[in-house]
Amino acid sequence: MILVTFIPMKNKNLFNRKGLKSFRSSLRNRSTSAEATFWEMLKSRKLDGRKFRRQYSIDNFIVDFCCPSEKLIIELDGDPHGEYNKIQEDKNRDKYLENLGFTVLRFENRFVFQEPEYLISEIRKVINRKESI
Repeated sequence: MILVTFIPMKNKNLFNRKGLKSFRSSLRNRSTSAEATFWEMLKSRKLDGRKFRRQYSIDNFIVDFCCPSEKLIIELDGDPHGEYNKIQEDKNRDKYLENLGFTVLRFENRFVFQEPEYLISEIRKVINRKESI
């Protein structure tokens, strides 16, 4: 069992740490085709005026996409039949980020190309749910 203490968003040392800057930049420059395509859907506040960031670091983790104002993280995953250890690592990582107050959405890469409307509608559901609270 992982016990995580809630850390408020105001802790600037938690986000985009300088030590991870070159790695974040490298990930942005080597993005997968699914990430690049999905970024086109999100960048420049295209999704309901929300500001998304890509390859954003939270503590020692780098997430694919993050909307800090909504505390929403979106992860794109490759092979859905991945290794058990990787799946467990992702679950532990998601749990940690959720304990910081984030909502984590995971989608397979194929949805970016085959069902982009589904992705956007799922993101909107989360945003609308948070707005109604």
